[in-house]
Amino acid sequence: MPAQPLLLTAITFLPLVSVLAILLLKSDDHVWIRRIALAASIAEFLISLFLLRGFDLANPHYQFEEMRNWIGDAIHYHLGIDGISLFLVLLTTFLTPVSILCSWESIKENVKGFFISLLIIETAMIGVFVSIDLFLFFVFWELTLIPMYFMIGMWGHDRRIYAAIKFILYTMFGSILMLVAILWLYNLSGTFDLQIIEAKLQSGSMIIPRQTELLMFGAFFLAFAIKVPLFPLHTWLPDAHTEAPTAGSVILAGVMLKLGTYGILRFCLPLFPDASHRMAPLIGVLAIIGIVYGALVAMVQHDLKRLVAYTSVSHLGFVVLGLFAFSTISVQGAIYQMLNHGVSTGALFLGVGMLYDRRHTHEITEFGGLANPMPVLMAFFLFICLSSLALPPLNGFIGEFLILIGTFESHHQWASWAASGAVLSAIYLLWAYQRVALGEVTVEKNRSLPDASRRERIILVAMSAMIIFMGVASPLFTRRMETSTNALLRLMDRPQNASRPVAAPHNSARDLEPVALSESSDSRNPSSCAHLSALSLRLAGTVLEDHVTAQCLVGRGFSRDINLPSVSGALAPEAPEHRFSSANSAMPSVLSKIAAAQVRP
Repeated sequence: MPAQPLLLTAITFLPLVSVLAILLLKSDDHVWIRRIALAASIAEFLISLFLLRGFDLANPHYQFEEMRNWIGDAIHYHLGIDGISLFLVLLTTFLTPVSILCSWESIKENVKGFFISLLIIETAMIGVFVSIDLFLFFVFWELTLIPMYFMIGMWGHDRRIYAAIKFILYTMFGSILMLVAILWLYNLSGTFDLQIIEAKLQSGSMIIPRQTELLMFGAFFLAFAIKVPLFPLHTWLPDAHTEAPTAGSVILAGVMLKLGTYGILRFCLPLFPDASHRMAPLIGVLAIIGIVYGALVAMVQHDLKRLVAYTSVSHLGFVVLGLFAFSTISVQGAIYQMLNHGVSTGALFLGVGMLYDRRHTHEITEFGGLANPMPVLMAFFLFICLSSLALPPLNGFIGEFLILIGTFESHHQWASWAASGAVLSAIYLLWAYQRVALGEVTVEKNRSLPDASRRERIILVAMSAMIIFMGVASPLFTRRMETSTNALLRLMDRPQNASRPVAAPHNSARDLEPVALSESSDSRNPSSCAHLSALSLRLAGTVLEDHVTAQCLVGRGFSRDINLPSVSGALAPEAPEHRFSSANSAMPSVLSKIAAAQVRP
């Protein structure tokens, strides 16, 4: 049991507590509204760092778990994180204070409503990453939409209403289909708990027909693909980015788009592995088209902010490609690229926003030669562009390299086409920088533009430091992702899908693979007692209902005596009871019953 049993609740809802404090202030008390919002967001980031301190690299299961009954017996308040969601939570808490700082002077109307919306979005995004109950996940998922709709529609630019309506219509359409799939999944499993559903699917006590699985995968995937966005569902994104305020663009690109790729990884792959494999060729092609198409369209943009928006279509195409290559390296690269994109593209939008605050335009032709009056700002902007185009040893290189290497192992054609996106990104970013910063000043009013202020330099230094740190210290991130990535890929190898090859995870000391107990027991045979016992150990710490276990045992033709001591001895040198307690101090009653039994197949 983690030392901080309510840590995830505190991290999730601290922004809402600060919202209550802001509501007590007068609407014209802009100074204290900004101060409370900034102080709460910084405190949120510092508290979230405690997740790193208590995180166990060798544990493939959810950590810092919290579970309470919420609505009846079916819907639970169930939170937890693993190596996949850990850094996405930290990315959210890092970018929120940066977004508040960049809005310190640019937001002058309805300041109270703006910062309340920003803090509500933070709570909703963190809730998505830590929710294990599907119903709770959907509540947080929908909660992200409304504040962003108002941020675009109320504090955006000239075409803000059009962009806001387009954003909400696209995302709500996908959400409705996902809700239908969630209810369908509940009807089949009798629960909204993701862990229990995965356990039933893995044990074979619940089998989804192939056609049904394909339909459910399509409903989930469409909602997530719209959010990514994946070509050709991307058309809402350039308008939303272009019309949103700077903070809105930073949060949208930095975190909200990652909700889509996270959803694909968390739900589509482990819940619907057969459909994922069947649809992988089509999705891989769409991802490659998005990579190339996004880069080519960005190259011809005359609006600097719209250019940066299309880079998201291209870069997130790499993420989707890595996920559907189904290898440990490519999936780890995809997760890392989510983080890289959040930092690099968020920083690009910050730089564009700083230019807009001075000139109130995004037209590239209105700039030119800005390195002369603003050398500091343009130096940082160049550094961020180099990060976005994946220059070694900056952060962007690590993610794209891992994706391409992992993809090349199984689909060298995909990797070859995708690599062209890295070349094109260098062309459109460096050309854009040349037109904005280099040469002589082309517009007379640009000669007197002020350089980066102290507040802006703090923002740029923080983002640049993160870019360098993620580039040179990537093992600190990938080691914490590895065990969870391997566990997720193992979930795709179900008994009913055993004939379908799944990319084998790379073995390491941190993996907790089920171990065969003797030469006569086949650990990959779903009818093997040894496999079932090892599977029971892998589910230690998972809250299971007794009828689930009964179906797992009796449904597979086993008698009611199972000898688990030999299994625990094969997995670890300590005694079985210590093995259970190290997994989770609150061992489920079902595992206690299995361990206490003395049965043979």
